[in-house]
Amino acid sequence: MGGRSVNLAGASARFPMPIRWYGPADPADPTYRHFERIVNLTLHAALFAAVNSGLWVLDGLRHPWPHLEWLTLPWAVGLLIHATVVIRMRPPS
Repeated sequence: MGGRSVNLAGASARFPMPIRWYGPADPADPTYRHFERIVNLTLHAALFAAVNSGLWVLDGLRHPWPHLEWLTLPWAVGLLIHATVVIRMRPPS
């Protein structure tokens, strides 16, 4: 491992920082409420991906679960409904 240095000066332009709320948290602000819905949707999607990928890997490796799709499909439909609600409730610009 050489002593090479890495220049990260332009990295923020290519890879923007995660979503962040600037200002006071005002639950009455429609933009803040939309931001909160987006964060909740992101957490829902991450949990869906983590749980389902783990279960499908275990299913494929050694513990067959013949009805695993009965967990995955309704949860995926619920996630799509959640995303639709978030998009439809977006405040006007």
